[in-house]
Amino acid sequence: MNEALLRELVPAVIGVLVRRGADFASAEDAVQEALIRALATWPDDPPRDPKGWLVAAAWHKFVDATRSENARRGRELATEAEPPPGPVPGGDDSLWLYFLCAHPSLSPSSAVALTLRAVGGLTTRQIAAAYLVPEATMAQRISRAKRRLAGLPLDRPGDLPTVLRVLYLVFNEGYSGDVDLAAEAIRLTRQLAAATDDPEVAGLLALMLLHHARRTSRLAPSGRLIPLAEQDRTRWDTALIAEGVTILQAALARDRLGEYQAQATIAALHADAPSAAETDWVQIVEWYDELLRLTDSPVVRLNRAVAVGEADGAQAGLAELSKVAPDIPRYTAVHAYLLERAGDLPRAADLYVQAAEAATNAPERVHLTREAARVRQLLR
Repeated sequence: MNEALLRELVPAVIGVLVRRGADFASAEDAVQEALIRALATWPDDPPRDPKGWLVAAAWHKFVDATRSENARRGRELATEAEPPPGPVPGGDDSLWLYFLCAHPSLSPSSAVALTLRAVGGLTTRQIAAAYLVPEATMAQRISRAKRRLAGLPLDRPGDLPTVLRVLYLVFNEGYSGDVDLAAEAIRLTRQLAAATDDPEVAGLLALMLLHHARRTSRLAPSGRLIPLAEQDRTRWDTALIAEGVTILQAALARDRLGEYQAQATIAALHADAPSAAETDWVQIVEWYDELLRLTDSPVVRLNRAVAVGEADGAQAGLAELSKVAPDIPRYTAVHAYLLERAGDLPRAADLYVQAAEAATNAPERVHLTREAARVRQLLR
């Protein structure tokens, strides 16, 4: 069974139910029930019309649920709104669902979970496994999100920047369990790029592809994190890089620069360098300047300090780092790196230890601990 095809049908099926009179929360619940049934039965008995099967199954789930709450209304739905036999009308409701799931009343974590369910077609179990939380916890998160939407007029869906932030959050979660969230984010962003003509959507897709191209080189077989400068560039996916660069060039030609296009350009400059030593750090600093003008983000300032350190020397990088708030993630690790480059090994070793203690994931913690040990070895 093609699970990817099955998931692609979910937004359209939700849209059919909503157009037939179901509210979003009930439609989404009914489609999830139909999806679970499909995953169990289709391998042995695949339907000739997958979309029609899902619509019929989801609609009956919706009618049954409505009947149990209100017998009279359930009978009316069953007799007056029974879907006619034959092919299901076409229509792509993915874009509407993207914006609905990025409603301004939802928290980022709730928006991500709801997007993965309603647009991505993932089951609650799959989302919970990907985020390494119990299924009941994820179910509660999704239920709270849908309850939040239930009492609100849906004439204020999320705007495009919010949708893009949600997709980028999904991408940055990486992967675990049986769902690859990075690949899923790329799939969803491709759908969005096909449905809307905005250079920032293309910029985000290019950024994802350029980062994803380096994925297999980021971790050693032991699970050890490999920094960009040490990665085997022959393992980078040149087809993904070429696709990302082509999409990015078309977006930049529109002359409507946004933060994702700027980030993608920085990623493209890294991808273009044959080796770490040949990286065009001067141009990367210039693009970080553009990115700062667009976002004024402390994370961008932190990354720019690293780039300045590479382009103009460690002391210049430390001077830029002094302008960054020290409480943002990775600040201590960057400080340690620049101090090592400047020759202050004792302080660098101590800060690597502090950074390891503050790391939020095991590969990063192991990497920083190894860096501290390496620098201390140099002091002997």
